[in-house]
Amino acid sequence: MGLFSPSSPGASHQNPTPSPDGAYIAPNRSARDQCWAARDAFFRCLDNHGIVDSVGKEAERSCGREEAGLRRECAASWVTYFKQRRVMEYKRKQTLEKLEAEGAKPMAEGMGPPSRV
Repeated sequence: MGLFSPSSPGASHQNPTPSPDGAYIAPNRSARDQCWAARDAFFRCLDNHGIVDSVGKEAERSCGREEAGLRRECAASWVTYFKQRRVMEYKRKQTLEKLEAEGAKPMAEGMGPPSRV
């Protein structure tokens, strides 16, 4: 079951059900598990092809089938979030590795600006 994605021929999911107030009902555990499995398959494909940012022709050419599965199983907002987070986590890791190579040390617990109460 996809998360808030439109139905298409052959799709195994249903359209989301609106609640009485017009908002959509949140996906259940099974739907979330299917979305995360699709995300993991897509990211595994990107990793196998050395692609970090999934926007572009190379990702589409190499992992188009997996991306279609991600879009089928997940809400569009989730797809965007997953893709942006992947790039952000990569950049964060690169920054931390660079700082570590330059000799930076983690701050001790409790160090930093005082909290305002």
